[in-house]
Amino acid sequence: MQATVQTTVKRSERKIASNILKGSLGNMIEWFDWYVYASFAIYFSGAFFPAHNQTAELLATAGVFAIGFFMRPLGSFVMGRFADRKGRRAALTLSVSIMAAGSLIIALVPTYAQIGIWSPIILIATRLVQGLSLGGEYGTSATYMSEMASPNRRGFYSSFQYVTLIGGQLSALLVQIILQAIYTSQQLYAFGWRIPFAIGAAGAMVVLWLRLSMEESDQFKNSNRNNRQAGTLRLLAHYPKQVLTVVGMTLGGTISFYTYTTYLQQFMINTTGLSKKTAAMINFVALLVMVVLQPLFGHLSDRIGRKPLLIFFGIGGTLCTVPLFTLMAGASTALEALLLMIVGIVIVSGYTSINAIVKAELFPSEIRALGVGMPYGLTVALFGGTVNYIALWLRSIHLESAFFWYVSGAVFISLLVYAFVLKPGSLIDEEMTESTTTD
Repeated sequence: MQATVQTTVKRSERKIASNILKGSLGNMIEWFDWYVYASFAIYFSGAFFPAHNQTAELLATAGVFAIGFFMRPLGSFVMGRFADRKGRRAALTLSVSIMAAGSLIIALVPTYAQIGIWSPIILIATRLVQGLSLGGEYGTSATYMSEMASPNRRGFYSSFQYVTLIGGQLSALLVQIILQAIYTSQQLYAFGWRIPFAIGAAGAMVVLWLRLSMEESDQFKNSNRNNRQAGTLRLLAHYPKQVLTVVGMTLGGTISFYTYTTYLQQFMINTTGLSKKTAAMINFVALLVMVVLQPLFGHLSDRIGRKPLLIFFGIGGTLCTVPLFTLMAGASTALEALLLMIVGIVIVSGYTSINAIVKAELFPSEIRALGVGMPYGLTVALFGGTVNYIALWLRSIHLESAFFWYVSGAVFISLLVYAFVLKPGSLIDEEMTESTTTD
């Protein structure tokens, strides 16, 4: 325990905020690069998967979106193990470097008309690599923020993981709105969709420089360094209940999150009948509201606990999903669609604002990044990454309303986990208490 005392650093709130900002900005640019694909799929789908039906083209690009998600469990394992053994900072720096390279490739890859089948092959391979990077980002970022935050503000600081995650999507939408104002639809289909991928690659290089100046967390230096068990599956096997808890917590949350933040824009275009520009603007405003809600909910969790917010999401998502989508399908104005989306966003924020810190508090430092990231990555790959594909497939066979019930049922399963499985307490607090007692 003496090593803990010797390496514990007393940081000011300003220093804590600086480290978390550097870590979270990297999170934002990674998610910008990831969401640009979904935001601009309506423009570049024909360039890689030529067809005569828009829904068929979107199904093909949604399939690639899902394929990228299926690399995330592997990324969670590889990067989580790396973070637990070599350091949170090193893993976060590596992940943003990989994402930058992937975005640059997509910005430059020729179309199907130019190089034939190699075009979608390159796109798929690049998305696989980006999925590897993003798979490692969540668990490592959640671990770093939770370990770096001061105890009485851990919920607030950790909420910035989703502030920047949503901020990445918001930035992607903002770029989409700006490009839609500057270029015609024909220009966006021809070359305009490449611009945001180039922006993402450039932004990632800036973030890479910032992450090189981040401090390592004390928990890693005290518990993980020179620990041969750190980041191993053998050690993770000692925490089966925690692993299953992460899966159960994530199921409803990831399906709801991607439903409202990714699929809903296509739903408003294809089902509600709104124009692409109107749908993009609605999505932008609603996500801006969501960004503001994250630290507010995170701060609230520091006061009343994490569990009440998760229960709020579970009940709201179970009871309100079907009515919200049914009403939105028949929305007659853009304002009506926006208000309905905001209701859904408020509900989902009960999960997004605090889910990362709740998961991080379940595991000890030696296995935290892998323990948080791997079960999360598996669940997101199976359920979050397939949201668009399942929704579009059900629409193609004229069973679109079944998707609403699918989302509602998944949230109900998570509600049972929040109510009956999740227990109070934090291993992060226990580690800090043990260090203070030894001191």
